[in-house]
Amino acid sequence: MAVTAYTLARFVADLREVAGPAADPAQILVRVPPLARELALAKRWLEPHHFTGDAEQGFGVHLLHEEPDHTLAVFALAWLPGRGARPHNHRTWSVVVGVEGEERNTFWKRTDDGARPGRATLVKQSERVFGPGEVVTLGPEGIHSVVNETDRITVSLHVYGMHLNYTGRSQFDPERGLEEAYIVKVV
Repeated sequence: MAVTAYTLARFVADLREVAGPAADPAQILVRVPPLARELALAKRWLEPHHFTGDAEQGFGVHLLHEEPDHTLAVFALAWLPGRGARPHNHRTWSVVVGVEGEERNTFWKRTDDGARPGRATLVKQSERVFGPGEVVTLGPEGIHSVVNETDRITVSLHVYGMHLNYTGRSQFDPERGLEEAYIVKVV
């Protein structure tokens, strides 16, 4: 009997089972990565338009799946060469898997108490370059920045507990100590 490659539809069914409304976020971040990795490496869902990016934004956000209540959102992100996203949080659990090319993730820690609206103090914690099949997980308050240091478009698979434009998340300017709302353009 032939084994079929993991599909987006199967992944979504598995995701619903693992990450339903009553699921513990810590357990989700243990159970979803192997599933997301399998989907990323299968690439049956990957289409030519998933390699397109928005020049103003620096990357393309391609919605693959989202539940009607905006939960369990799955995206393909296409990072333009030399571009990325400055430090940001997600305000939901997240699992990111490399699909094509390499991306540098820098992980940050917020050191202020968040009491001053529009202000934030961040300290760089670590950096990691990851490629196809490699996984990055972040809890709701995790902060990271991403950059594609290559001369080609890179693609990564992103899985979130909630569509990012519905979480009230922030992006940060560590040099100026600023925090602002962060909404992405989705294709």
